[in-house]
Amino acid sequence: MIDRRMFATLLAGAVAAPKASFGQGATTGAAGAKNVFYASAGPDLTLYSVDVEGAALTKRGTIATPANIQYVWPHPSKQYLYVASSNGSPTAAGDKHVASAYKIDPATGALTAHGGERTLPSRPIHTSVDLNGEYLLTAYNNPSNLTVIAINKDGTLGDFVKQPNPLDVGKYAHQIRVTPDNAQVIMVTRGNNARNDNPVNPGSLKTFSFKNGVLTQLAAIQPGDGMHFGPRHLDFHPTQPWVYVSIESQNKLFVYKRDPATGIAREPMFMKDSLSDPASKFRQGGGPIHVHPNGRFVYQTNRASTLTDYEGKRVFAGGENSVAVYSINQQTGEPTLIQSADGHSNQMRTFGIDPSGRLLITASTSPIAVREGSNISTLPARICVFRLADDGKLTFARSYDVDATAQKQQFWAGLITLA
Repeated sequence: MIDRRMFATLLAGAVAAPKASFGQGATTGAAGAKNVFYASAGPDLTLYSVDVEGAALTKRGTIATPANIQYVWPHPSKQYLYVASSNGSPTAAGDKHVASAYKIDPATGALTAHGGERTLPSRPIHTSVDLNGEYLLTAYNNPSNLTVIAINKDGTLGDFVKQPNPLDVGKYAHQIRVTPDNAQVIMVTRGNNARNDNPVNPGSLKTFSFKNGVLTQLAAIQPGDGMHFGPRHLDFHPTQPWVYVSIESQNKLFVYKRDPATGIAREPMFMKDSLSDPASKFRQGGGPIHVHPNGRFVYQTNRASTLTDYEGKRVFAGGENSVAVYSINQQTGEPTLIQSADGHSNQMRTFGIDPSGRLLITASTSPIAVREGSNISTLPARICVFRLADDGKLTFARSYDVDATAQKQQFWAGLITLA
């Protein structure tokens, strides 16, 4: 994991790190599939081709979207990409919130605008598409809310689906996903209950039945009153009824079993610490979570960006920026922490795993000032590429510095296989 001592090594290594360059076409990965990587910086969305064998990226081009990108999700056909953008932020409401559709070139991954945009009610925090490719679901954090937009047969965005039923949308929604049978929706609402949060409110997993774009409340899943439960993201096991939930505020990994009546069971099967040192004195945050395509491992980031004063400047105070690697017991679903891989960057808000299961690529949000002795330097925002071994463990391959700032953050990045 990153601490202040490690930052100096990372900064030195960045000088010699290979830089992404412009080129042509996408790179072929396993079984002839073409994998591409998209990463945002403010409103800009940049396309990289992926060399799986070489564990390297090549920059291909950049498009501008209507506002700062908040989240992105592909259509299941891989022909279209949906972008939720906003000029709002965690501390400012903003006044421009947009959902946009883009057509994906099947040969290169290049994007072109596809149909009209849809104005959203507030800053979106997450968006996803149902498994039939018929609806775009979007979650909003402040105020907590959700919307469903119909997707036309040609992939363009249609009308909002009116929700006739009253819905409990919790506090500070952070993710919205359909279940693997496409019959239910789970909205992860983080609440605000981490160390020093003010005000404090509960977190919960809100579940709904889902038919023709209409949601009906099923359950609110949370321990006790939810005041010590801050879930951020979840992912599903590819073959078993197991749901892996990253608990941001408490730095945990919870495992639930899917339930046909409530979406997921009321009580978790397992609860694990995500930090290598659960007693860390720094405020930490659990990050995104993804299950390996083979279902044998699960990955979750730990994030730290607490600042402290040093000679009149705000610098990184310390904490763990790592990727927690867990093996999954294939009979029970129980995860076991087997590695806390150094993240080689700060605040890994998003990451992706290539479909062949050989690469994991992280994206950090913004630069941060760091101190080594009496010297202050800047650790830039980065894309970091890791090789994935057969035992699930990560080996750092290379990093690419990204021209992102606190005002133009690398807020989303992800891997997509072309059609």
